[in-house]
Amino acid sequence: MRLAYVNSSKYSNVKEVLKAEFSMSDRLLLKLKKLDKIYLNGNVTSVNHPVLENNLIECYLDYEEDNSNIVPTEMPLNIIYEDEAYIVVNKPAGIPVHPSMDHYTDSLSNGIAFYFNQIGLKKKIRPVNRLDKDTSGIVIFAKNEYIQECLVRQMKSKEFIKKYIAVVNGNLDNLEGTINAPIARKEGSIIERCVSETGDIAITHYKVLKRKTDFDIVECILETGRTHQIRVHFAYLGHSLLSDTLYGTSSSLINRQALHAYKVEFTHPLSKKKVKYIATVPEDLNKLMENA
Repeated sequence: MRLAYVNSSKYSNVKEVLKAEFSMSDRLLLKLKKLDKIYLNGNVTSVNHPVLENNLIECYLDYEEDNSNIVPTEMPLNIIYEDEAYIVVNKPAGIPVHPSMDHYTDSLSNGIAFYFNQIGLKKKIRPVNRLDKDTSGIVIFAKNEYIQECLVRQMKSKEFIKKYIAVVNGNLDNLEGTINAPIARKEGSIIERCVSETGDIAITHYKVLKRKTDFDIVECILETGRTHQIRVHFAYLGHSLLSDTLYGTSSSLINRQALHAYKVEFTHPLSKKKVKYIATVPEDLNKLMENA
């Protein structure tokens, strides 16, 4: 991947250009400098080199990285979209995003590592967002450090929109609303979260799409991205997600928490155009929704 900028008169050196035009971190700047991947008018240059008007500044992110820390595992991938910057995958429920002691070779990252090997891409595995193991839906993997920085920065702002479909027990008091309740780790647990005055700010907007006697089908938009945010917020309202056994009870209607990350919207880091990706609702959740 190549980043390029023709200098205007407002910048005095290469570093100023890369920081201002590409919001590049100091860590990435240092790495590109060490790898001789920064060019001025076609020649390798230093970040402190002065620049003149109409000078061409280029960065190349085609360097290889060691990703041997993640075991490549062949698995079917439902790829929604892919380009030189990132890959968007519709993750099925039942597999985690990251490897762990219990899922050392069967996480989504293991599958992406295998896929990268197949296409000859020697890069670290960089999931931009995360989903719980039993939540299905969109996961984005950046293909290099620069794209990861860009997307993570957007996720911390309101530019990056994440929408979910959830099925909650019972009927909510309001057909739409906002849950503004801080979330913290539950005392004595390494997994469970709870609403707490001492927690981090957490905001979930919701709208009931369809109502049945025993449950509501809800669209959720996250303004923040706390661990288990949707699950904790609806449990806090007394309407836990269907079959969420950590914050509620199991259900015969579906054998995992009824939650799907179905849509993301953000600005493409390279084209600067607004993009939108939609993940098809999986069969188990779709069956539940159609029968409502």
